[in-house]
Amino acid sequence: MEEEQTKRVVILGGGTAGWLSACVLAAENIRRGLGLSITIVEAPDIPTVGVGEGTWPTMRGTLQTIGLDEATFLAACGGAFKQGSRFDGWVSGAADDSYLHPFTPPAGDDLAALLAAWDRDSGQSFAAAANAQQAVVDMRLAPRQTAMPDFAGALNYGYHLDAVRFAALLREHATTRLGVIHIADRIGEVIPDERGGIAALHGVSHGTISGDFFIDCSGHAALLIGGTLNVPFMDRSDMLLNDRAMAVQVPVLPDSAIASATIATAHAAGWLWDIGLPERRGIGCIYASRFMADDEAEAVLRDYVLANVPGATGQSLSPRRILFPTGHRERFWQGNCIAIGLSAGFLEPLEASAIVMIELSLRALTENFPRSRAAMPFLADRFNTLFRYRWDRVVEFLKLHYVLSQRPEPYWQAQRATDSLPPRLAALIALWRDQPPSAWDFPHVDEIFSAASHAYILYGMDFPLPRYLPPPAPAARRAIADVAQRSRAMLAALPDHRLCLAATAQQAPGAGVRSAS
Repeated sequence: MEEEQTKRVVILGGGTAGWLSACVLAAENIRRGLGLSITIVEAPDIPTVGVGEGTWPTMRGTLQTIGLDEATFLAACGGAFKQGSRFDGWVSGAADDSYLHPFTPPAGDDLAALLAAWDRDSGQSFAAAANAQQAVVDMRLAPRQTAMPDFAGALNYGYHLDAVRFAALLREHATTRLGVIHIADRIGEVIPDERGGIAALHGVSHGTISGDFFIDCSGHAALLIGGTLNVPFMDRSDMLLNDRAMAVQVPVLPDSAIASATIATAHAAGWLWDIGLPERRGIGCIYASRFMADDEAEAVLRDYVLANVPGATGQSLSPRRILFPTGHRERFWQGNCIAIGLSAGFLEPLEASAIVMIELSLRALTENFPRSRAAMPFLADRFNTLFRYRWDRVVEFLKLHYVLSQRPEPYWQAQRATDSLPPRLAALIALWRDQPPSAWDFPHVDEIFSAASHAYILYGMDFPLPRYLPPPAPAARRAIADVAQRSRAMLAALPDHRLCLAATAQQAPGAGVRSAS
């Protein structure tokens, strides 16, 4: 019997997940000569959620992989640079309660030595002592100079973007440059095969769309992985309590400063996100419905906008309420179908893990693409094991922000309750009282949140320094002094964020894309 090869890939759903999947897989198809036909089926009348506006630095590599230049990407998506996340009011709620989780790792390679040399009593934050990004973010500067090559920076960075415009850019790129077939149609039926997988989709207008491998990017509906293949959903709301958001887009004044970090501001029953773009700010209020009513959350959102966005008026705000499940599928690859994006799962947008999970899923898929149906069971088991690990790590990292808080409100007390704490995180917190986070705690390749990320949260939120630190070493003291000197140099050399974006937009070529071959 001739081996059944994988030749026809069908992606259900557009948005960021669907079109990024199409672009990455199509670019790999060209590069490696896989001989695939890639078809994306997108309902023409279902809007994208469009609020996932933050990426990790991994997006720079993804854009290079699919052949998009940085200037075109920023201009087409109304984008900006993101250098990390700033957390206001998470520890105590006091006026001076603020810390940064930057994308650039701490100086040197010995976190324990750096902590021993850091003078916490001086008032200098750990992030400011560890690298120059704190100083640059505080002054709303860009992480790179416009003369630098694409995707190169003086500091590590990702992006803020308009998710709807990003999906539109990816759609154009996929269909005009990468050979992806686009079918605008609603699916009336999913046709199963005899092996517990999927044989075809039946479009209302286009009829049968057969495939060998299917990617479910149908969002929360999870039409393939959940609706057809019946993979159960794992509810994680026992650990992460938020289940709703109020979101609004607020125009900004043309000459207003643009923050280069996501601003996350705690409130009595959740937190607010604030993402700065050249033309607007995306602002939302995340909350737990058992602790805050919808009208209260809308009032918190309005008060924040009026207090923080120059020129904003209450009459111009029309918040959109978003209800979301908190959790993920028990398995993400079942038979000949893999779920990517919201169909795989969703956790609150704290730390912008949604898009990076799409990127990591696509990397794992493309580097281990099933060339035949016979290879799928093994690859699926390996993928499922890896991504169950990754979802668990995301849950733990998000929970860390809450369990370290000292805020007194009932919501924050519930977030700290012992029965809501992941057991592995509880064990790690106990360990970190003796020693700082290390690669031993996060040993997998492509960990989403590294030991350095955990350190920024711990020591930004006043977690005690480890009991067992080495004596302060001259090399570590010099590293902190070098950071101070580098910070001064960065402030002198790096441009204003808005001016840098404007200059970068002028560099966008007319065609805007490079070949992925």
